Amino acid sequence: MITKGDKKTIRAWTFYDWANSVYPLVISTAIFPIFYETITSTKDADGKMISDLVNFFGHEIKNTVLYSYIVAASFAVVCIVSPLLSGIADFAGSKKRFLQFFCILGSVSCATLFFFNPANLELSMLSLFFASIGFWNSLVFYNAYLPEIADPADHDRISAKGFSMGYFGSALLLITCLVLVMVFKMPAKHSFWITGLWWIGFAQITFWRLPSPQRKSKVSGKILGNGFRELKNVGHFIRTTKRLKRFLISFFLFSMGVQTVMLMAVLFAKKEVFKDGDTSGLIIAVLLIQFIAIPGAYTFSKVSAFIGNVKTLGIALFIWIFCCAFAYFFVYDAMNFYILACIVGFVMGGTQALSRSTYSKYLPETEDTASFFSFYDITEKVGIIIGMVIFGFVEATSGDMRASVLALIIFFVLGFFALLFVPKNENGKLKSEKAT
Repeated sequence: MITKGDKKTIRAWTFYDWANSVYPLVISTAIFPIFYETITSTKDADGKMISDLVNFFGHEIKNTVLYSYIVAASFAVVCIVSPLLSGIADFAGSKKRFLQFFCILGSVSCATLFFFNPANLELSMLSLFFASIGFWNSLVFYNAYLPEIADPADHDRISAKGFSMGYFGSALLLITCLVLVMVFKMPAKHSFWITGLWWIGFAQITFWRLPSPQRKSKVSGKILGNGFRELKNVGHFIRTTKRLKRFLISFFLFSMGVQTVMLMAVLFAKKEVFKDGDTSGLIIAVLLIQFIAIPGAYTFSKVSAFIGNVKTLGIALFIWIFCCAFAYFFVYDAMNFYILACIVGFVMGGTQALSRSTYSKYLPETEDTASFFSFYDITEKVGIIIGMVIFGFVEATSGDMRASVLALIIFFVLGFFALLFVPKNENGKLKSEKAT
């Protein structure tokens, strides 16, 4: 049984943020993108780009475009698998087991990036593909615990605490890897298995303390159909509940921008700012983002307590619009990129933590939390797929990554206007359509 408000349970839950946040920092943001872009590009003796084209299944494509498409493909798989498994998890009470499975898949795949070889690019990209699937699918079942372990009044604070622990822990590992690489001359690829080990190792703290939800039904041959019915019940509730549905629409729109910026920021900086191949300045910017995100998460949580979650998210979207415009017009040198990194870090922490807690607050009293958070996850992932594909398409057709950054403003503007239609209150009730 799960007892709401238990401090040890909440602490164990937030520790998974500490464990898994090394993936989005080390693999998605910092070391691997730099490693990938370096070994898949051809440069002259002065570090100037000769070619950034790679051969993938017989087709030549820009390395950054291929990267964005592979990540988008992994999100497509998450969108297909997540709702089915979440329905099964709610029906059978198996959220913890699915969380453990995808944690193992992600961390092991992350570690196998050590063997990444551009000569076998098709095989090598599978590690990135499965690591992404493991990370994002594990978050569905992890996030689903939030409404079960805490009361709505505490969701903003606990969500912010989890993200803050993740920002700090991942920055700590990144610094450790950088010391090993720069001081002790360790090959950068060793950072990938270290990251996988950190992820699965610290996750054991969560798995040891976090209780398994009470099994509601015996697993049988009908489990697949029961999972679909569980999901259908939740889908019906979301469609007929204005506040939840409209918030998901807004979240879908601004997630296209937020997540695309986070996934492509380092590759943008490496191509557009740090063209000489010096990555030290780029790593400084990444660390700035991580550490400033910690007070950002708590600040937005505090502001939301005074003016409400929706208004606070609206402020965050205006800041994101400014960030995109600033990047397009002014970020040509390291100093302006550092300024941008500080602003992005502050708003990133607040947006991520507040989005999760806002959605959690809007949920009804129900045990179907995994199914509800699968909708949240699908909304985010479909948004990321569209955002990443558009980002890659604009760069491929225009030849300019800056044009892709500017295009992201549209998503933030649409997300802001969608927020205006989210009602303050909702009296919807979850209908019982459970299979027996």
